[in-house]
Amino acid sequence: MRLAIFDLDGTITRHDTLAPYVFGFLVRKRLWRAPALLLLLPVLLGYALGLSDRGGLKSAFIRAALGGCRRKRLERWTATFVGRLVPDRVFPQALEAIQAHARAGDHLVLLSASTDLYVPAIAQTLGFQEVICTGVRWQGDRLRGTLTTPNRRGAEKARCVAALRARHQGMQAVAYGNAASDLEHLKLVERGVLVNGSAAARLEAARGGISCTDWH
Repeated sequence: MRLAIFDLDGTITRHDTLAPYVFGFLVRKRLWRAPALLLLLPVLLGYALGLSDRGGLKSAFIRAALGGCRRKRLERWTATFVGRLVPDRVFPQALEAIQAHARAGDHLVLLSASTDLYVPAIAQTLGFQEVICTGVRWQGDRLRGTLTTPNRRGAEKARCVAALRARHQGMQAVAYGNAASDLEHLKLVERGVLVNGSAAARLEAARGGISCTDWH
């Protein structure tokens, strides 16, 4: 048995998931809230100037678009969103890899910077035993949208993988990711796989002994 750790956006799915999740909800359920996204302009400027990070940008986006939404309403949208995402908008090779690890009895972990609004539902649909993702805060029955965890990206993903390995001592691990920011945690496992990486990411992966593959 091994740890089989999968990134989500761009590794299992063909695209980012947060923006389609949020905009899909707005179009169908809360279009009147769309002008509130203009409040993101100062945050975007701050991000461009290096005054805020991706976690701050993500939290501001969620608060502007979904802040105040009731839990049940978002849960219904999550079920609809995940039903449309899987399997139509995921890589067939990703599904095959997940199923192969499941048949081998490996411990499947979904590790994503996307949020717990919907990542646990995707994990359950795909048969993962464990999920680690970015948490968002609720106030009673209504979504606040501030983050309850660090944004699970880059060095934070590497920290999560190190913690996973400490909890599952003696188990070898394989990990799949697609971005240059994933290379840090792909180097911490016995077999790291870069999926559909950029030319620069592939070059760095080769230097670090990480294999590269293309999923279509």
